[in-house]
Amino acid sequence: MATLLRKIGLIRLHNRDTEDPKHHHNHRGGGGGQQSASLRGKGGGKSGGHKQQQQQQQQQHPGGSGDASPGPGKGKSKRAAELAARDKQPQPAAGAAGAAGAGGPRERAAGARAGPGPAVAAAAAGGSLVPAARQQHCTQVRSRRLMKELQDIARLSDRFISVELVNESLFDWNVKLHQVDKDSVLWQDMKETNTEFILLNLTFPDNFPFSPPFMRVLSPRLENGYVLDGGAICMELLTPRGWSSAYTVEAVMRQFAASLVKGQGRICRKAGKSKKSFSRKEAEATFKSLVKTHEKYGWVTPPVSDG
Repeated sequence: MATLLRKIGLIRLHNRDTEDPKHHHNHRGGGGGQQSASLRGKGGGKSGGHKQQQQQQQQQHPGGSGDASPGPGKGKSKRAAELAARDKQPQPAAGAAGAAGAGGPRERAAGARAGPGPAVAAAAAGGSLVPAARQQHCTQVRSRRLMKELQDIARLSDRFISVELVNESLFDWNVKLHQVDKDSVLWQDMKETNTEFILLNLTFPDNFPFSPPFMRVLSPRLENGYVLDGGAICMELLTPRGWSSAYTVEAVMRQFAASLVKGQGRICRKAGKSKKSFSRKEAEATFKSLVKTHEKYGWVTPPVSDG
């Protein structure tokens, strides 16, 4: 019995070893193929069902596959409505958009139609601000220069001249000339008439010291000495062409005192005429006339016909 069982076991082992390996492989592969085929069948069924569902939705909604993704026709109409609504809205000022350089062509075109904004208007108005700033600067320069002039005159040891401000204005001076050449006839006239000083008025323009002051004699009434009608003074350095910003008030007054003596100036003692005061209007007209004459002939003695 034991021998029979061993024979049966050997026969089974022999049969198993002698079986065709392809048989086992085909058996296994067939099972896997069937399994993959079944999986493909399931996947194909699902994809086919999904395609059928999409076709049904397209039939129901020709414009697109649903509300979440609008079709081409619906998108174009919505975009046109948005652009129309934007055009109707008021556009911002073009000044800020143009200065920032932002926005697309439509925004820049809308800004251009809106006209210049506040920034552009301020830039256009800036032209009027420049002269104002320049005038303020000139006023500061003039004030500093005249304050220095006053301090220098106050320190003069010979008391050649003295200054009084007209109505407390720094730009309008009454200057007293206390001394002239003591060997001159004008000095003798001053002694005989008890005239302590020759009074002059100086007004300083806005661009002083780059332009000369207007200077005229107030009293006494003088004759000759390059003093003309109204008290105007014929001196080249008082003209724009002869003036230099380096000239000081003291230097101008010393030059005037020398010209009085050189021109043989005298105090007028004629009855009636000596009491007539000079006027600013007459002095300004006379000065403009003499400047025009000297510009034509130079600073030489002009013909009598020209005055």
